[in-house]
Amino acid sequence: MRKIVVSTFLIGTISLFAFDYNLEPKKINQNTWCFLGKLEAPSKKNGGFMSNHCFVNTGKNYVLIDAGGTYEIARQAYEEMSKISKLPVHTVILTHEHDDHWLGASYYKEKFNSKLIGTSLINKNYTLDSKTRMFKTLSKDEIKNTKIIKVEKEITEPTIIKVDNTEFQIIPVGVKAHTSEDLFVYIPSNKTIFSSDLVMNGRITSNRDGSVIGELKAVKMMNEMDYENLIPGHGHDTSKNAINETKQYFTLLKQRVMKAVEDDIGVGEVTKVVKMEEFKDKALFEQLNKRNVFDAYGELEFYEEE
Repeated sequence: MRKIVVSTFLIGTISLFAFDYNLEPKKINQNTWCFLGKLEAPSKKNGGFMSNHCFVNTGKNYVLIDAGGTYEIARQAYEEMSKISKLPVHTVILTHEHDDHWLGASYYKEKFNSKLIGTSLINKNYTLDSKTRMFKTLSKDEIKNTKIIKVEKEITEPTIIKVDNTEFQIIPVGVKAHTSEDLFVYIPSNKTIFSSDLVMNGRITSNRDGSVIGELKAVKMMNEMDYENLIPGHGHDTSKNAINETKQYFTLLKQRVMKAVEDDIGVGEVTKVVKMEEFKDKALFEQLNKRNVFDAYGELEFYEEE
């Protein structure tokens, strides 16, 4: 009896102190749901749940667009997915190399042997021993069981895959945009775009690995498509208007930095001149905006319109 009591106590204690993400899938349309992360940087407080990832019911399977930032996020996400339909995860599409979007794929590979497809930079820039930002930021309990995985099919040109009766169009931007290699995904049957970090709303984007010109190209590519919903990589607006903040931010950033260059404002002064105050109430403005302006100056100082 005493052993049973002790065992019960230990299980209860482990459950009590396990990180609970309180995941609630948002229904986008008849076969698509998304987990929408917090509008903040990764931390022990949020357990790394600060990016969006989605799942699509194709009839007999799920297809995921991105996978969250840890094994445990993915495990708890699948628990919620199973309450809707207990289906295997056939394929996981990984949109870019930032680890908050793909480290959770290790769970789906382990549980379902899911097919992992996406950007080649995950394979090029990470080894099985790499310690990414999530490994450095989160507690040992939060990052537990998370592993570096390899993409099995690298997407370098527009690609169509079909799972059951659902078609997914996987579209590389083709130039540096949010990173050196970004994909977005379009489902024609429900007119949904999964932009990942090419679009953010409710918070300032981080353009540390990206390009103002490339971002504007990506926005133009997506805006030319026939869509009803757009799922950003970070942000809670998933409507047709979800792209507007990103479009406005990069359009104004380009215009203002180029004017600063024309006015002979030096790189050391540009953040005092280009302030982007329309966005000051957005999450992470103080942390990210000045760096974006500074980097934009370096990109646009000798840029000539095509």
